[in-house]
Amino acid sequence: MISYRPKEWFKFIVQFDKSDTARRLFPILVAIGAYSGLVAYLELEVWKLSKDGNAKNLILLHNLLGFVLSLLLVFRTNGAYDRWWEGRKLWGALVNNSRNMAMKLNAYLSDDDRPTRKQVAALISFFAHALKRHLRDERVCFALDQAVQPELASINEQQHVPNQVAALIAKKVNDLHQAGKIGGHQLLALNHEQMSFADICGACERIKNTPIPYSYSSFLKKFIFLYVLTMPFGLVFSLGYFVIPVVVFIFYVLASLELLAEEIEDPFDGDDNDLPTDKIADGITRHVNEILVK
Repeated sequence: MISYRPKEWFKFIVQFDKSDTARRLFPILVAIGAYSGLVAYLELEVWKLSKDGNAKNLILLHNLLGFVLSLLLVFRTNGAYDRWWEGRKLWGALVNNSRNMAMKLNAYLSDDDRPTRKQVAALISFFAHALKRHLRDERVCFALDQAVQPELASINEQQHVPNQVAALIAKKVNDLHQAGKIGGHQLLALNHEQMSFADICGACERIKNTPIPYSYSSFLKKFIFLYVLTMPFGLVFSLGYFVIPVVVFIFYVLASLELLAEEIEDPFDGDDNDLPTDKIADGITRHVNEILVK
């Protein structure tokens, strides 16, 4: 995720980064401009058409279709942002639950039992990193963590890694109870945090594995494309060759909204506008270790 200062307006205007839609759309923007210029040349220079009732009707039709298209794009971007914000709330809940579990275990465990504290801290913090990679369809690497938590060696990387880590956390807590290091009431007090790991993972998977329906996304793209392709035929009589930058700009705005919605509807992929899961997972590791290991 790109970190920025919202009040730096001038910087936003003049700066272009790799995630900017202008770069991604540049080839098709050039093609749309060339197409608009060709339509303007044919109507004005070759066919020598004049503005008549048909042109006015076409402009009116575009105004009506533009209103419908704006409603569709508002629904599209709002739906995508809702998915992005829900993902952020889920990772915020993961941060809070990881801290809460660490604080409870810090109170329950003896200060002298540093090996157990390190093992518990490693398991709690490793879940966030495992979930992050799982949502990106990346291979989970944990070779270095095995030095602190040997139980990680039992994880099968071909299976659901976050589930296995959550199961190891539950087993570790139960082992602490069996060893007499935490009591029965303390075991029950940790139940909410233990269950939250699987709940958060499942909710994130629901967002990732349920994209916007294909038919809706396909229809919106076709609607934008046809709307822009027919626009020069009506506007050329009132704008002349200025129709070229106007049509290009309108297509840039409409297509950019669709591209941005596509990018944020899956907020876990690690793109520039996705959630900062790397930063959040590193923060969980740092905070849990500060509480338990010190």
